[in-house]
Amino acid sequence: MNWIIALSIGLRLLGVGYSIMLLASTRDRRFGFLTLLLAFMTLRQLLTVRTATTGIEELPGLIVSGLTLLTVYYLSEYIDEEDAVKAQLQSANERLRGFRKAIEHAGHAIFLTDPEGTIEYANPAVETVTGYEPDEVIGENPRLWQSGKHDDEFYQGLWEQIESGSVWEGELTNRRKSGELCWIDATIAPITEDGEVERYVAIERDVTERKERELRIEDQNERLTLLNNTNEVLRDVNRELVAASTREEIESEVCEQFASAELFDVAWTGGRGLVDGTVSPRSCAGTDIDSLDGHIEGLCDTDPTPIEAALDSSRPVFTETDDLAGTPGEAHCVVVPLAYRGAEYGVLVVMTRNADAFDLIERDIFAELGRTVADAISAVETKRTLAADSVTELEFQLTGIDEPLANMAARLDCTVGVEYVGGSEGDRVQYVTVADAEPEAVAEYVAETDRIDAAQHVYTHEGRSLFRVSIDERSIVATLAQYGAGIDALSVAGTSGTLVAHVASSNDIRSVVDALQTAYDGLTLIAQRERERDIQTEAGFRKQLAGALTDRQREAARTAHFAGFFEWPRDHTGEEVASMMDISQTTFTQHLRAAESKLFSALFDDTVTVS
Repeated sequence: MNWIIALSIGLRLLGVGYSIMLLASTRDRRFGFLTLLLAFMTLRQLLTVRTATTGIEELPGLIVSGLTLLTVYYLSEYIDEEDAVKAQLQSANERLRGFRKAIEHAGHAIFLTDPEGTIEYANPAVETVTGYEPDEVIGENPRLWQSGKHDDEFYQGLWEQIESGSVWEGELTNRRKSGELCWIDATIAPITEDGEVERYVAIERDVTERKERELRIEDQNERLTLLNNTNEVLRDVNRELVAASTREEIESEVCEQFASAELFDVAWTGGRGLVDGTVSPRSCAGTDIDSLDGHIEGLCDTDPTPIEAALDSSRPVFTETDDLAGTPGEAHCVVVPLAYRGAEYGVLVVMTRNADAFDLIERDIFAELGRTVADAISAVETKRTLAADSVTELEFQLTGIDEPLANMAARLDCTVGVEYVGGSEGDRVQYVTVADAEPEAVAEYVAETDRIDAAQHVYTHEGRSLFRVSIDERSIVATLAQYGAGIDALSVAGTSGTLVAHVASSNDIRSVVDALQTAYDGLTLIAQRERERDIQTEAGFRKQLAGALTDRQREAARTAHFAGFFEWPRDHTGEEVASMMDISQTTFTQHLRAAESKLFSALFDDTVTVS
């Protein structure tokens, strides 16, 4: 056998064995094909051994055998490389599947967009954030759920940042498919290749619940701050009211406290005229009085005006009006009535440009403030009247007025006069004399009417009966007391009568007259006189009383005083004191009663005053 043929057959057999081995190890069908091919080639080689004349003829077959063997070798190397690539691809696919699962199951909405912002991919969580299903947003632009809460400049800055290759992070207010607003915590990052942006990835998280909680906390903090500021103003106002000694000081300080507070801008006090209802400011802070004309004109442009509504209802009125510059609707104000027990002292108007200043303040706070200021005004007016050396005397004619005592005089056709006002119940208790009517008739009338709570008969002398009556707050005496006025005389005979009152000349006389004429239609001012009040000192009173007593009356009173006759229990009886004076008990009693009568006359026989 020619060595060429032998080598060729050997190579082919080697190839068959090698290929069978690789087929067994790799189970790759290509090695099965090569095994068959080499087997047939070997078989052919064996069949041609006998017929071959020279080995030179088999040289091409030898070369083919060698190449085939190399093919098997290189195929095995290729399969190894292919297996390595497959392993790498499988590992990459596994990682990609893991990433996809992570994205699919992520609680945040994740979007992939092209460089123009068109959405190419959206995970299922997009529906929980936007309300749209993933298929609905593919091919759309995120503008689909813009809320309109951000301006063009905001989005322009966002795009400039991500187009430059930087990551944008922040909060967005979007609108869900349902139309409701939601707050989004978003991160938008560019995906770049060789410095060029290929895509954008956006991760959005719904933070609506957290944002609403933050807003609630912020709102509560604002409410607390506002209430603290308001309470501070009210505390300062109350402190100034205690220190103020005149009505002008009270109104000025109240205005100053509000105008100097951070929440408010302007405050002023004023009143309305009785005839035409014209509103006139008395004091102001935060501006000058001349600048209030346009504001007051705008405030009184409705019917009824806020000032009328506040005074008529005795409740604060919140409204909007023009600011001091004339800008419509720029000022928010509250009109607070200054009223105390039916007495009207005008209004306090507080203005602000802060639309939220009054939202968190309860109406009752301003209502209580109005009553407090009015109470303080009433107190200083009363104090001024009581302490004034100079008073204004006002004389009124009464005709058919609706007043408890006047109604009794008209009903019983009698004469009723007020002798004294005061007692443990204040101005509700009045001591009145009734002439031309029997005490029983008075008692029957009091039992029928609801304006007089009670009447106690004290005594009857020379056709005049004295009663201690308790009258409700709707009386002419109570009205005068509310304005710090005292009563010199009040007498009503039948349906007509006369009232003489006095008020400190420095007080607001107009408010007293207006209050009376507003409350009683049948009341007419017929005289106004200025007079000096008779001021009696303690020494003067003692001198006057000493001059009225006789020597024996003075001795009886002094002896009884030092002997403890007026103590309880008495140190000495009347009989013992009379024995000390060496007179009879009857004589002692006569002298003592006369002294007591003169003492009490000096104390009580004076003008009718409110104690």
